[in-house]
Amino acid sequence: MTHLVKDIAAALGAEAFGAVDLSVSAASEPASAGPDDLALALSPAYGDALKQGRAKVAMVWPGADWQALGLEAAIIAPRARLAMAQLTQMLDQPLAGDGISALAAIDPEARIGADVRIGAFTVIGAGAEVGAKTWIADHVSIAEGVFIGAGCQIHAGVRLQRGTRLGAGVIVQPNVVIGGDGFSFVTAAPSNVELARETLGEMSLSVPDDPTWHRIHSLGGVVIGDDVEIGANSCVDAGTIRATQIGDGTKIDCLVQVGHNVIVGQHCLLCAQAGVAGSSVIGDRVVVGGKAGIADNLKIGDDVVLGGGSVVLSNVPAGRVMMGYPATKMQTHIEGYKALRRLPRTLRNLAKRG
Repeated sequence: MTHLVKDIAAALGAEAFGAVDLSVSAASEPASAGPDDLALALSPAYGDALKQGRAKVAMVWPGADWQALGLEAAIIAPRARLAMAQLTQMLDQPLAGDGISALAAIDPEARIGADVRIGAFTVIGAGAEVGAKTWIADHVSIAEGVFIGAGCQIHAGVRLQRGTRLGAGVIVQPNVVIGGDGFSFVTAAPSNVELARETLGEMSLSVPDDPTWHRIHSLGGVVIGDDVEIGANSCVDAGTIRATQIGDGTKIDCLVQVGHNVIVGQHCLLCAQAGVAGSSVIGDRVVVGGKAGIADNLKIGDDVVLGGGSVVLSNVPAGRVMMGYPATKMQTHIEGYKALRRLPRTLRNLAKRG
C-alpha cells in the first residue's frame, strides 16, 4: 500500500515541502532507504546517512536543508518521536486472520462479541466474555469467567487465568501470563527472613524446627484498565484477596514481573526486567527503568522516575527522580559515585602527604 507525501503530512499534523504528490510504500532508516521509501532522518546526526541512501523523500528535523540533502520532498515534524508513533501506526500491516478457527475450543457458555477473531488451538472457558472486535491469536488459554473488553489484541501463547479482567483496547504480547498465583508462602514460626528483617540482620539465624513453606492461595484475580499494553513474557500475578490492578494507559515492557496485590496507577511505564514486589502501590505517570526493582509493601508517589537498575527499599514521595542501590535522589546518587571515582586519587594524595 502506498501513501502520498501530502497525505502522510496531513495525518501527522506536519508540514510537507517539495514534490508532495510523490508516494511511498514503507519507512526506512536513511542509509538503507530506497526510492520508494520514506527515510526517517529525525535529527542532524542522520544527515550523512541520508546521503548514503537512495530516498527521494524523508522525514527530517526542523531547520534541515532538505534540498541540499538531495531530496525531492520532505516532511518536517517538530516532535520527531511523536510523529514516528503516528507514522508507524499508519504504515503497519493489519493483523492477519478473521473469524473463529474450527480448531478453537470454546465453551458453549462463553460469550463472544461481534467481529471477534479467534485463532487455532485457543481455548476459552465457561462464562468467559470477549468484547467486540477483539483479536485473539493461536494457542491462547482463557480461563473460565475471564472478561476481555472490546478491541483488544491477545497474541500467541498468552495465558489469562481465572479472575482476570481486561479493559478495552488492551494489547497483550506473546507468552504473557496474567493471573497466575502470587509468590506467597509462610512458615509456622517466624522464618529466618522475617527475623533478619525485624532485627536488620543483627541476630544469628538457625535451622528452624519446621521449615515447611505453607502456600497462600491467590483468590483476588487481576484487573487491567483500558489502553494497557503488556510486553512479551511478562507476568502479572493475581492478588491474594483483592485484585492486583494495572491502571488505564500503562505500558509494561517485556520480562517484567508485577507481584500479587500490587497497584500500578495510570499512564505508567515499566521497562524491561523491572520487578515490583507484592502489595506495593505505584502512583500515576511513574516511570520504572529497566532492571529496576521495588521492594514489597512500598508506596511510590505520582510522577516518580526510577533510573535503570535502581532498587527501591523505602517509600518515594511524588515527583522525585531516584537512582542507585539503594535508590536515592538522583543528585545525591551522582554526587556519591563521583566521590567514589575520586577516592583512589584522594587516597594516593593522602599517602604522599603522610
